Amino acid sequence: MTRKQKMLMSNLITYGMVTIAFIVCQLALSGSIDGFKMSRSLKGQLVPICAWIVMAVSLNLVVGVSGELSLGHAGFMSVGTFSGAVVSGWLLNAFQMENEPVRLLIAMIVAGVCAGVAGVLIGIPVLRLRGDYLAIVTLAFGEIIRNVLNCVYINVDGKKLIFGFNTPTLPGKALLAGPQGAVGVDKISTFVMGFVLIMFTLVVVLNLINSRSGRAIMAIRDSRIAAESVGLNVTKYKMMAFVTSAVLAGMAGALYGLNYSTVAASKFKFDTSILVLVFVVLGGIGNIRGSIIAATLLTILPEMLRAFSNYRMLVYAVVLIVVMLTTNSPFLAGKLATVKGILKGRKNTGKEGDAV
Repeated sequence: MTRKQKMLMSNLITYGMVTIAFIVCQLALSGSIDGFKMSRSLKGQLVPICAWIVMAVSLNLVVGVSGELSLGHAGFMSVGTFSGAVVSGWLLNAFQMENEPVRLLIAMIVAGVCAGVAGVLIGIPVLRLRGDYLAIVTLAFGEIIRNVLNCVYINVDGKKLIFGFNTPTLPGKALLAGPQGAVGVDKISTFVMGFVLIMFTLVVVLNLINSRSGRAIMAIRDSRIAAESVGLNVTKYKMMAFVTSAVLAGMAGALYGLNYSTVAASKFKFDTSILVLVFVVLGGIGNIRGSIIAATLLTILPEMLRAFSNYRMLVYAVVLIVVMLTTNSPFLAGKLATVKGILKGRKNTGKEGDAV
């Protein structure tokens, strides 16, 4: 099997895994699966799970593929959340657009564009740094974005949007109310749109990774000096990965924000960026399927452990530690390689027997 065929097979497995999970969830929601009834809390987690999967995959593009440690991913998510909420509210109040799927799609596109612009503005100075310095500055930018959004007020008056900074007394209906965040949001996010966004994210990220630009990004990650010596534009390719990641995070933010009636900027603190980074690390840095699985399990796990009451976060922490030790154990990695070798040997032996 050639490298291109292996790449295609891996991508098909990823798409198939997500599609099968979506179909199973849809059947469970409709009650078509006998003996299985999806709980109310799990139903409420479906859209956030989709948003966190997109966040994890997009961050893996920066951390795993580009090799840069970014701790400000929640900032791009917050930009997408509030820009999407404002656009949705503006379309509903000013133009009476009742078509929710179209309004959600427009809000997500605008959110992605706004987050991409923020990614460009932040990436120009930040991507000149490396290592811990890059992580610290991206963390600072994430906190700056959150604090700026705490002071922004946006109202809709007729068909006009009125902006204010630390001016809560604006005419019209409030869409963004400073520390209160997006208020009176029309909850229009759906699980179907979440699935569409995940598939769109996978198409963008997997095709970028396997393209010429993706190979250039990985070459820069492996050896910046060698990449520069053959004429690769380091800033261009790092910016490409960073801005693509920001756009996808903004779209995930719009999906996430339009799933609730109110969303405050305090939701997107430093620990939100760390949570997404945990998804990436536990799923495997550079492993897209691992990010999908980790984001899903770690979002569901706290709800599944709610029966343990005060001990559920302790159990959650223990599970994280066990998974971390397991995925980074050389002993288990060696055993897994041995099992793969045995299975491959049996397969080859079977083929030789058939040939005889």
